[in-house]
Amino acid sequence: MTVQIRPADLDDLDLIRRLRLQRSSWLAARGSDQWSTEASGLSIDYFARAVARSVAAWETWIAEVNGEPAGTITVNDRADRQLWTGTELADALVVHYLIVDLRFAGSGVGRRLLAHAAALARAHDRSWVRLDAWTTNTDLHAYYRRAGFRLARVADPNDPSPSCALFERHVDDWLLEGPTLGIPTGLPLTRLARDPIVLPVSG
Repeated sequence: MTVQIRPADLDDLDLIRRLRLQRSSWLAARGSDQWSTEASGLSIDYFARAVARSVAAWETWIAEVNGEPAGTITVNDRADRQLWTGTELADALVVHYLIVDLRFAGSGVGRRLLAHAAALARAHDRSWVRLDAWTTNTDLHAYYRRAGFRLARVADPNDPSPSCALFERHVDDWLLEGPTLGIPTGLPLTRLARDPIVLPVSG
């Protein structure tokens, strides 16, 4: 199986929106409230607007398996200001919106996207890949542990964010697994924004 990772463009927005809806339905069918607006998750319209901004900023990537879109990830240095400290964010890139098409679940696409995030972090002279996972989704926590991440902590339970399980992995850990994914040649590295992202409590 050949997995290639390319920058997303505006033509991919419908694809990314579809992947989010597909996974939301899959999660709900299994009793998870992840991404539901009732549990303070982002509405699909807010999500689409956020992804559009990330695509325009060259922060979003698409994984393709034999030319077929198979997943997406957004990587930048912004996070909910109540979760990670300024010091933690200064030495990390942050993963958002990691979604794998259900047709390719279990095929390693998600891990390849995470390895790509590590390659981006290394290219930006950052030492860590960090992310916040849905607090109540223990299956998701187990997935990140299997992918080599460790639980740094669970943020203050009084925080309005529904994603307070904070995971991290040092970029050097990927070197132990073999060559990391490189950055496509000819593409400039994005200028990392300085303003942290602030997520709404709901909607």
